[in-house]
Amino acid sequence: MEWLGKIPSHWSVRPLKRALRLLTEKADRRSNPVALENIESWSGRFIPTETELVGDGIAFERGDILFGKLRPYLAKVLLAESSGEAVGDFHVMHPAIDVLPRFAQYQLLEHTFIDIVDGSTFGSKMPRASWEFVGSMPLATPLLEEQTAIATFLDRETAKIDALIAEQEKLIALLAEKRQATISHAVTKGLNPNAPMKDSGVAWLGEVPERWEVKRMKHLVRESIAGPYGSSLTKSMYETSGYRVYGQQQVIPDDFSVGDYYISEERFVDMIRYRVEPNDILISVMGTIGRAAVVPPDVEPGIINPRLVLYRVIERLVMPRYLQCFLNNSTSQRYFSLAAQGTTMEGLNMTSIGELYVALPPIPEQMELLQFIQQEEEKLDRLSIESTRAVTLLKERRSALITAAVTGQIDVRNLTPEIPA
Repeated sequence: MEWLGKIPSHWSVRPLKRALRLLTEKADRRSNPVALENIESWSGRFIPTETELVGDGIAFERGDILFGKLRPYLAKVLLAESSGEAVGDFHVMHPAIDVLPRFAQYQLLEHTFIDIVDGSTFGSKMPRASWEFVGSMPLATPLLEEQTAIATFLDRETAKIDALIAEQEKLIALLAEKRQATISHAVTKGLNPNAPMKDSGVAWLGEVPERWEVKRMKHLVRESIAGPYGSSLTKSMYETSGYRVYGQQQVIPDDFSVGDYYISEERFVDMIRYRVEPNDILISVMGTIGRAAVVPPDVEPGIINPRLVLYRVIERLVMPRYLQCFLNNSTSQRYFSLAAQGTTMEGLNMTSIGELYVALPPIPEQMELLQFIQQEEEKLDRLSIESTRAVTLLKERRSALITAAVTGQIDVRNLTPEIPA
């Protein structure tokens, strides 16, 4: 088989269905249900959730393998540690007597295997892999003794890699926390640790530098516009080109280059009051609430959608970028969470946003703070990018190691097992 390449001469090749028998018997009782959301991609780890699963599942026993057939590129493959039922889109398989379950799981997590299965899927919105195709996939299999050696080797080596990945991901999370803490301190306490302080008069804001003012948001803006609610903007009005419709897709990541929602010129003229202009502040008010972004100077003409509100600031009082930083800091975000209203989903209204107290330094100090924040963000972002790159390389290393081991490119039989410390 071309994708397998050369394999050791003493290994055999057979269709997957000869090594792993498909199970189809429905479970007669709800016990230990497993859904796709319970399986971590590529690692095969079980992830507990509190979701109430509905529907009949396929019964499985300890040592059986659950292969996620919906969107197989997600590589969700679980080796069952106990009996239960697979609820949802799974091929549930029982290994043959000469197949070690742990070795078979590594085979099904092999990157090329996943790529080929993913290329066979049917259905555009919910692509699934058929058993006819999956069962026909060839597997290269050594004797049980060598399968055990390979699985033991991969358990040990992938655990080392996973530990390094976890360290880097922890560092990325700490850098994100440091980024937020740096911004929050800058926009509520300033840069001078020796500056005289005063009580802001706002319990959740605490003390602020003596020279700063504290003003409500509504006193810092010259215009405020809520997104077009009701039937004035519906999905049926969207076009493939024309004038942009901006929403949380741009505001949450603060990236106005993404997104593909448009309206016609005629519709844009009708909804001109909702247009965005450079330096406007957009705030998300439904679902993910309270996130703010400043419209860049080179933005494409467009309007806001119903999930946003728009503010135009009084620039002699506050710089848009400074206000964005204050709105996105952890203190303001806590205020927004408390102010959120709604029954089916959290939501903010313009009254709540307008009542937010803003710690306001003089304009020259706002400029100084923004320069400091930019420098700190660039430094922390560089470290985060390095860690993200390290995670990517480690995952590639993990994938390559599994491929080499389960296809016989490396011989692990004579590798001495490590003695636990």
